[in-house]
Amino acid sequence: MTRLDTSLWPYLLAPSAQGDDSLCAVAAHGHRITFADRRELLDGASGIWNTNLGYGNAAIAEAIARAARDASFLSSFRYENSYARQAAEDLVQACGAEHYSRVLFSSSGGAANDVAMKLVRHYHALAGDPRRNLIVGLRGSFHGLTFGGFALTGEDLGQRVYGVDQRLIRHVTPNDVTELRALVSRSGAQIAAVVVEPVLGSGAVPLTEDYIAELARLRKESGYLLVADEVATGFGRTGLFFASQAWAEQPDVLITSKGLTNGTCPASAIVVSRAVVDAFAAEDAVLAHAETQGGSSIPCAAISATIAEMHRLDAVVAAQSLAPRLTAAMDALVDRHPQVVGTRGAGCFRSLQIVNQAGEPLTPAEVAGLVAAIRRCGAIAHPGVGGIQLVPALTYSQAELDELMACVEEGLASLVATGSAGQGGAQ
Repeated sequence: MTRLDTSLWPYLLAPSAQGDDSLCAVAAHGHRITFADRRELLDGASGIWNTNLGYGNAAIAEAIARAARDASFLSSFRYENSYARQAAEDLVQACGAEHYSRVLFSSSGGAANDVAMKLVRHYHALAGDPRRNLIVGLRGSFHGLTFGGFALTGEDLGQRVYGVDQRLIRHVTPNDVTELRALVSRSGAQIAAVVVEPVLGSGAVPLTEDYIAELARLRKESGYLLVADEVATGFGRTGLFFASQAWAEQPDVLITSKGLTNGTCPASAIVVSRAVVDAFAAEDAVLAHAETQGGSSIPCAAISATIAEMHRLDAVVAAQSLAPRLTAAMDALVDRHPQVVGTRGAGCFRSLQIVNQAGEPLTPAEVAGLVAAIRRCGAIAHPGVGGIQLVPALTYSQAELDELMACVEEGLASLVATGSAGQGGAQ
């Protein structure tokens, strides 16, 4: 039995890897994280895809400090508070006030998906159609690990082990229009909503324009609601403030988290269209959801400050400038390295598809070994499906991008040289 030298039980880290100082972060500034073993690494994953503006933003930190001093806890639980009102207004403006009108706050992306599933079912009940209770997601999608979000997640991550109820969930293959049409033809009268990530978080797979158009057409034909889970793709990550702003028709509900507070506070938001809000207002209906910290003063102060900093730093334009440079660097790596066989993703949310020396996609153990090798070379990459994901902050410099890609290439070379591509390691 492994003896642990820490009281902390961290997420998704095997007991054998816990207590390792090389995985214990102690500080972060700019785009670099310092660990307890005194190493400083360049972060190529933006935390968990959430520090879009880098670490230590002074304006966001000061807004949080002011709220902590002046309004340490003001809730949105049977009350309102001025911080939540302002954050909601800021979000509606960022998403598009011509389409959206109200915001529900939550505390994580998974919890926000739970709220959205309640919301769409309640909407149809108000419309006199309670049989519409099926939620459709995509295979390979990730919507969190809370019980509702875990049910909707399209990867097999042990849902049966934990007794997650998926009886009212259906999954279809992303970008397969024929399969989507068949499900709607068969079960359309029961579908409450289709929930999609504009770019699937696992593997960074973008939805095609044809697939998005078909989702909108079938929505009109069938009557389901369309939910865009922009937990990962929001806040400039794919080249617009929100990826769904490029869609010809907007979703009924938009979910955002991660970049919402630049990683400083646990927070998420469910941004709701005018049509859906009007259905609740017409019946004076109360949605049965509340959280102690959802919409409280400190995270809402962080949300408003983050949106203001996105504008001040012109972060969306910065992302649009960084993305083609990232694409060029990744394409160059494909040309130079025989084991790098392709790229996926959009904007600054990308993945490298990598094969082992047998020419097969990397196994999870091999991915872990590559991530560990890149760490040894000085940078952090995120493990992906059959490769790694690169999610740099939107505020990266050209020198930092060059450094990140050099670390990735050096990490690949070291595995090939040692023949250890099949060995796992600390992620």
